[in-house]
Amino acid sequence: MVKKIIGHTYIFLILLLMYVPVLVLIAFSFTEAGNVGEWTGFSWNLYPRLFQNQEIMTALGNTLILAVTSALVSVILGTTGAIGSFYSKRKMRKAIDSVTQIPIVNAEIVMALSLCVMFVFLQSYVFRTNLLSFWTLLIGHVVLSLPFVYISVKPKLEQMDPSLYEAAIDLGATPHQALWKVIIPETIPGVLSGFLLAITLSLDDFVITRFTTGSGLLSGDASIMTISTYVQGKIKKSNIPVELRALTTIIFVVVVLVVIGVTVYRLYKAKYGKTRTERRANNA
Repeated sequence: MVKKIIGHTYIFLILLLMYVPVLVLIAFSFTEAGNVGEWTGFSWNLYPRLFQNQEIMTALGNTLILAVTSALVSVILGTTGAIGSFYSKRKMRKAIDSVTQIPIVNAEIVMALSLCVMFVFLQSYVFRTNLLSFWTLLIGHVVLSLPFVYISVKPKLEQMDPSLYEAAIDLGATPHQALWKVIIPETIPGVLSGFLLAITLSLDDFVITRFTTGSGLLSGDASIMTISTYVQGKIKKSNIPVELRALTTIIFVVVVLVVIGVTVYRLYKAKYGKTRTERRANNA
């Protein structure tokens, strides 16, 4: 009984530390006070002001474009890499698994500095032109996200019945047809998890973005500004714009709705799949 109380208290304290700051920001997104902690009356004005702030909208647009693009590239490369590794020989599979783990356990600053040094070397001695742009930023985010997509897809392949692929081939399917009709459907949950994780990592990243960014996207000829670099730049000069409290609330609500939607979908799919299996058993 005592252990149960201690465990529940510990979980409650962790959740409290995690969500109280977010809930405070949400509460103060409904007042125009300049500082969190001051209340000047209830107001919705921060929300229309958010969409009127051109700098924040530019940073948000850059962040979303970069996150979705890097997530799509990471999913394609990570999924194909996981499938290729799964059907490789044992030694090759272990080597790929080991190499994939390095970016996950490695410090992000090491990865950022390595990418920056590589890009500077290439632009100075190989291409002799400025390489830092959206493409270098995209490469940096793909390098960050790809291993997480790989480790999300790989377990789904290991859970798959290995005889399914051989059975599809024996029944006349080509390797391409067997890939898309047998293997890919089995990995969909891992692919979706990897995609969402890649988007989250990209949205949250600052270090790699800071070291690999260049001009492009919605920023035009100026250096690409994402939400993280925008906030860091504002902190150096002055206080954080109050409109970001409204943006925080919107992001939090969207994430909660996505989590609820995914949970409901999984519960529905599990229930529907169980019902369908029972029907097949009854018909048999």
